[in-house]
Amino acid sequence: MPYEALTKTLYTTAATAKGGREGAVKSEDGVIDLATGKPGSKANPKANPETLFAAGYAACFGNALNTVARKQGLDTSESTVTASVDLGTTATGVGLAVALEAVIPGVDEATAQALVEAAHQTCPYSKATRGNIDVIVTVRTV
Repeated sequence: MPYEALTKTLYTTAATAKGGREGAVKSEDGVIDLATGKPGSKANPKANPETLFAAGYAACFGNALNTVARKQGLDTSESTVTASVDLGTTATGVGLAVALEAVIPGVDEATAQALVEAAHQTCPYSKATRGNIDVIVTVRTV
């Protein structure tokens, strides 16, 4: 994917983190105001950057899926998207990988596959990660 500069800003937001993984994060509008913690804590689970990234990617991809489907006259509003984010080591340090699973009811397998492929081309998170990290997209129909 070639570089794409914004030609028009549609929305701007900000969040501030203090204390890194063991601190807090708050969005400027106050919608997010969370204590953060190290990933993987079972005894005292808290939000972490990977959790927040997974939530954002899943929501963004779901919106891209619905937009692509709507343009084809299809209703995918009952679909779900799960983003699983892995944090791990790389040859140069630490990195991420993502697995997206879309569950699309009411369409056949070929249509579902075409929809997720189109959504993956238009989703801003997919564009931002393309060529930078591994992102695997799978689809299920029900």
